[in-house]
Amino acid sequence: MADYKEAPLASRPKTLDPNEYFNLSLEHRRAEEERAALRSNLKRQFQTQLNDPHRKALIEDQALNRWSYARGHPYPYFKPTFKTSLMGLMFGVVPIFALYYVFKTDRDKKEADIKAGKFERRFCLSS
Repeated sequence: MADYKEAPLASRPKTLDPNEYFNLSLEHRRAEEERAALRSNLKRQFQTQLNDPHRKALIEDQALNRWSYARGHPYPYFKPTFKTSLMGLMFGVVPIFALYYVFKTDRDKKEADIKAGKFERRFCLSS
């Protein structure tokens, strides 16, 4: 533990923080043990339902139901952060202005060449 050197851009992992595992109160440890017991009981219950050879009904996984509902209804669960704002800007706004700039400069160059007499127009009946 003493020779662990922290990375410059990352915080110390919770498992390596001495305050997290040395200075815990008795009630905090008891609460963690209760949560772990509850989780293991739920896992055992799910595994017995899943591996029941006489099972006829479908087993509903509540976590999977919550996840699929959240995937189907993203707007109540969307959190605007710096990353999502930057992604929206980069993939929503910047391409529009970039394409506008490319088409506008190309058209202006073409019109300037036509006015200067440098542009060779090909014969076209449709435009």
